[in-house]
Amino acid sequence: MPHRAPGAKGQGAGNYLSGKVIKYYRPRGSAEVRHLIDHGFQAFNAGRLSEACHIFSEKMLAPEHDTTIGLTVAGALTPAGLGGCIIEMMERGLVDFIISTGANLYHDLHYALNFSLHRGSPFLDDVELYEHGIIRIYDVLFPATVLLETDAYIRDFLVRSKLSGPMPSSELHYRLGLDLLEKNPGCEEYSVVAHAAKSGVPIYTSSPGDSSIGMNIAYHELMNGSTLMIDPNRDVNEVCAIVLAGKKNGCVILGGGSPKNFYLQGQPTLWEVYGIPKGGNDYFIQFTTDQVVWGGLSGATPAEAVSWGKVNPGVLPDTVVSYVDSTIGFPLFCEYAVGSTHSRRQRKDLVHKRDALVADLLRQAQTAGSGKPIENEPAEIDRHR
Repeated sequence: MPHRAPGAKGQGAGNYLSGKVIKYYRPRGSAEVRHLIDHGFQAFNAGRLSEACHIFSEKMLAPEHDTTIGLTVAGALTPAGLGGCIIEMMERGLVDFIISTGANLYHDLHYALNFSLHRGSPFLDDVELYEHGIIRIYDVLFPATVLLETDAYIRDFLVRSKLSGPMPSSELHYRLGLDLLEKNPGCEEYSVVAHAAKSGVPIYTSSPGDSSIGMNIAYHELMNGSTLMIDPNRDVNEVCAIVLAGKKNGCVILGGGSPKNFYLQGQPTLWEVYGIPKGGNDYFIQFTTDQVVWGGLSGATPAEAVSWGKVNPGVLPDTVVSYVDSTIGFPLFCEYAVGSTHSRRQRKDLVHKRDALVADLLRQAQTAGSGKPIENEPAEIDRHR
């Protein structure tokens, strides 16, 4: 195969990029959607979606429960425009931290940098797309130059920021978000990474080398002698510390994959490794097309998670899996949540409390190791804010 030259001279994109620009959809709490979910979604997976909406809006968001809510994101969701739903949830304090594939965060940067992704067709000739320098993610199309220019921004950021040494992915994403806010004021309205930095929502990735962000960090080390390195140990401990500090814990899982496990392993890490009897999740909501019969983590049910200590055994009625494409289920779910009674909470601002929470994790782990009793009261997440 010849070396690829995206947008090579003499080659045009034709009509491939004539489809509508994909924009980040922001839910508004539609009364019609809520009526549909309450009265029309009555059985099968529609019924499970309705159940998920009620568990989230009536239990997880109830002020007296003070639930710390983690959102995990797998699958090409930001290219499909679902970043707007995540932004709305962060804005309203309905998501406290995020674990995502690196690819979703990388593609979010296209929006922050004002590049365009277009609606297309999944039935195009991919050889022709290749020859015309067009990238396809199922039915999402954009020029390969978007990748090259986004890569260039990341490398420029890494040089300018002078970041060095090991750090958690949450710190890298926070610093990246701050840079986006400075470079493109207002981009928090259409960038998950930028809005998370503004809202104090830490973002983790369970596979930092498995995306173009990680690829450019590797370039920075090889070509510039950088010492910057994403430290997964710090990520594991920060997520465990956040879970430990929660009065109640709940998750909303989009897809499954590595982000799902990276969140759910927090409770086993606490009891199995650190000897801290925190207990499992109190709430579990998942949108997935994966099936349990294949044995993969993406299809594993909340009931199976009980055996691992990932979900409290007494709360299975507050867990639900809706077997639906996240690009369908999540926007409906967010519309319902935004229109609910508890549609806004004070943000926990966890990105600025990570060090204190990890210090408390260390204290409790040392106490557990010494055989001394551990106080029942979890670390505070500033519940008076």
